[in-house]
Amino acid sequence: MLSTRPEDEAADQEYASFLRATGLARDRLHRIRLEAAPLPALDLDAYAGLLLGGSPFNSSDPPEEKPPVQLRVERELGALLDDVVARDVPFLGACYGIGTLGTHQGGVVDRTYGEPVSAVDVVLTGEGREDPLLAGVPERFGAFVGHKEACRVLPPGAVLLASSASCPVQMFRVRRNVYATQFHPELDVPGIVQRVRIYQHAGYFPPAEVEEVIARLTPAVVTHPARVLANFVARYG
Repeated sequence: MLSTRPEDEAADQEYASFLRATGLARDRLHRIRLEAAPLPALDLDAYAGLLLGGSPFNSSDPPEEKPPVQLRVERELGALLDDVVARDVPFLGACYGIGTLGTHQGGVVDRTYGEPVSAVDVVLTGEGREDPLLAGVPERFGAFVGHKEACRVLPPGAVLLASSASCPVQMFRVRRNVYATQFHPELDVPGIVQRVRIYQHAGYFPPAEVEEVIARLTPAVVTHPARVLANFVARYG
C-alpha cells in the first residue's frame, strides 16, 4: 500500500481502513509512506498487487504551485506506473489514484467535476457489471467521495466502469488489471467522520461547518464499496 498523507493520524486511519476492507492482516499489507521518504526499489514480483490511497495532493495543480515533496512523489509514482502498466501488474488507486493513473495514461484531470464530502449514488456501466472487481456490487450503490479534482476525459483505451450524476468518471480500468476509483472503497461511516475531522481545515468545506458535514454523512448507508477491495484481494492475493 502506497500512502502520501503527511498527517500521522490520517495515514494510520487510512491504513486501518484498508486493512478492514481488504480483510488482510498487517503482515500481508506492506505500507510505504511516500511523503516521508523516497520510494525504495520495489520488486513487483514480490507483491500480489499494489494499492494507492488518497492524498491532500492534487495532480492537476500547476507544477509551480506544488511543493517539492509532491513533485518527488509524482515522479516516483510515474516511474512506478510505467512498469505497472507495461506489465499489467494488479493495481488499484483510490481518489488520488484516479488523478495519478488518469494523468499518467493521458486522460484529462481537472477541477470540472470535483465533489463535496458526501455520500453519492454510483452507477455501474455495462462493462462495470461484468468486471470481476465489481462482482457482488449492485448496479447502483452508495459511496463516500470528497475531492477537488476528477478525471474529465478518460485515458485512451481505458474502460469506464462506474459513474455518478456529479462526476462522470468514478471508476475505470486500464488493460486487464490496473484500476482506479474516484470514490473511497475503504471508507465506512466511522472512517469518513474521522477523516472529516482531520481535514476540516484543508479547504473541502468551511471549518465552521464540520459538525453539519458530519451530520449529513452519519445517516448514509455505505456498505458495498469495500467489496471492490475484497474482490481485489480475492482475485490477486
